[in-house]
Amino acid sequence: MIPRYTRPEMAAIWEPQTRFKIWFEIEAHAADALAELGTIPKDAAKTIWAKAKDVTFNVERIDEIERETKHDVIAFLTHLAEIVGPEARFVHQGMTSSDVLDTCLNVQLTRCADLLIADVDRLLSALKTRAFEHKMTPTIGRSHGIHAEPVTFGLKLAYAYAEFTRARERLITARKEVATCAISGAVGTFAQIDPRVEAHVAKAMGLVPEPISTQVIPRDRHAMFFATLGVIASSMERLATEVRHMQRTEVLEAEEFFSEGQKGSSAMPHKRNPVLTENITGLARMVRAYVTPAMENVVLWHERDISHSSAERMFGPDATVTLDFALNRMAGVIEKLLIYPANMQKNLDRLGGLVHSQRLLIALTQKGASREDAYKLVQRNAMPVWRGEGDFQTLLKNDADVTKYLSNAEIEEQFDLGYHFKHVDTIFARVFG
Repeated sequence: MIPRYTRPEMAAIWEPQTRFKIWFEIEAHAADALAELGTIPKDAAKTIWAKAKDVTFNVERIDEIERETKHDVIAFLTHLAEIVGPEARFVHQGMTSSDVLDTCLNVQLTRCADLLIADVDRLLSALKTRAFEHKMTPTIGRSHGIHAEPVTFGLKLAYAYAEFTRARERLITARKEVATCAISGAVGTFAQIDPRVEAHVAKAMGLVPEPISTQVIPRDRHAMFFATLGVIASSMERLATEVRHMQRTEVLEAEEFFSEGQKGSSAMPHKRNPVLTENITGLARMVRAYVTPAMENVVLWHERDISHSSAERMFGPDATVTLDFALNRMAGVIEKLLIYPANMQKNLDRLGGLVHSQRLLIALTQKGASREDAYKLVQRNAMPVWRGEGDFQTLLKNDADVTKYLSNAEIEEQFDLGYHFKHVDTIFARVFG
């Protein structure tokens, strides 16, 4: 995490103080359950809460202890004992470090998921607003980057809305999958702790018990979580790339908002560059890069090793913080996007009507021409227009082989722009309900 691409709400989830607070809550809830089962004194459980519930843990002190013990959970427990006193001997009974670490990580990931879902909601709201604003704004559709047939700008945004609706559903599923708790002790057999303790802690922390763990919560859950973040990052980059293409000088159908006093180049004062969407593209690459170590973390030795730990300490915060920042930046881009319908129309007209070639092809076949002959007739009139040597409609009207099948009025009918938009309402109903 670096401050430039970090929002405070997401960063707070990964701060040491937050982590130690969660660790304490896991231990204290476990103590409550142990007390109810008669394993430890009830007064001890009450004292643990009373002494440490509202304390600010001394991160420097914990780090100091860890430098000697070389064990982060032991360092925390030692510091907790300094705060709680003699009753601290009842903390962590029957538990192993992974019970605390893995349950804490899943609490953090569920909190991250909640923020990311809210981020996607903001983006969806922006996309929906702008899609309806430009529902019938004509623009050119492109395949292979080349003019194809007319679409509307609203349809472009509706496509993104549908994609991020799926992203939201995937996030909800990923959150559910990772929201598990393991308080099962060494190698996951519950030999030293009652399964009812796990059930109590899970409920208290907003999780569900892991059906079966080893000494760690299975990492296929986490792999799926971060794979979901990677897919969302790819969707975001697709939308960002669309904006970048539209902002090119030769296209200029839309562009990022350019604020008062903003500078586009240190050398060229005229520049207005798509810096926000370029930034999103780069951040999306980073989020996707973290999917691979998450996948590799699934493969652990026997009941536990810690080869996953160092990787998760890095990509857990980085992937969530980065995606959170990028999603909010993308929402801001769409909310303030400058859209130029006149330029869209100019680009639509740029090829002199060639975008209607398929309608001419179909019309000729309906009048009796074979598909092969119809294709040749349309193409031979289209290529001169492509080279800037005439008007498509005029050339068609002057081609005797074409007028043998179609009258001038029938040719003109195929150039109706509105024909392409007759099902826009149907598509919008499918997307937005």
